[in-house]
Amino acid sequence: MPRMIIGSNWMIGYGHKTASTDTLIRNKFASAEAVADMLNAFLENGVDAVMCPMNGEAPFTQGIYLAMERTGKKLIIVDTPIINVDDTAQARREAEATIKNSKRLGATFCMPHHSSAEQLVNKNKQTMDRLPDYLSMIRDNGMVPGLSAHMPELIVYSDLNEYDVQTYVQIYNCMGFLMQVEIEYIHSVIMNAKKPVMSIKPMAAGRVTPFVGLTFAYATLRDCDMVTVGCFSREEVVEDIEIARAAIEKRAVHVDGRNSPHKTVIMQNS
Repeated sequence: MPRMIIGSNWMIGYGHKTASTDTLIRNKFASAEAVADMLNAFLENGVDAVMCPMNGEAPFTQGIYLAMERTGKKLIIVDTPIINVDDTAQARREAEATIKNSKRLGATFCMPHHSSAEQLVNKNKQTMDRLPDYLSMIRDNGMVPGLSAHMPELIVYSDLNEYDVQTYVQIYNCMGFLMQVEIEYIHSVIMNAKKPVMSIKPMAAGRVTPFVGLTFAYATLRDCDMVTVGCFSREEVVEDIEIARAAIEKRAVHVDGRNSPHKTVIMQNS
């Protein structure tokens, strides 16, 4: 896996800002061709893993297939499906059908969405009831099982009970945006996780600049951990990858400075 993973929110339409922002995103990436153009920019720069909720008919999913067809390169797909975790026979059949569909759509990793997985948490017993059943379904379908976690207990309880979870998703950013507890505690959870963590929302959905968000993430995560990055243009892809590489290599960043109406001499290169 690469240290950077392609995020999908800024191509699917979850901007975490306003309804108009979401509409802007959806309008720009309304076709598989537009999605493929963005994915190609990542592939051209060595980023070959993508995280998304797979939907065979959606432009984003079709864009994944088109990008691979155009470039001849494989994208490692990290699917985060929403599954029915009700404790009934019918719900179990639905969950299994969703997991089978994840495999059919080409996922390598299947990580039940946090909105599903968090329903299984029992804080009193420090367990996740029925989770092993879903993990077995994922294994039986030839995918790597993981957990998408906003709630840090998912990581702690999974490790405590030695569930067959091979990687985690966890929100992590320098603002604490959408994180359920303070940054310092989530950092400790990640540092002590028994398996690699795919962090998400490093720029707090655009509330901090890529230099701040990515530098913080790569400076404070382990070498085995990954950072999921959403972009809105090919130019952003190139900038973010350069910033990430500079952070990992502990060197200066080589990107163009911001535009402004008038810069003094001292600000010419910023």
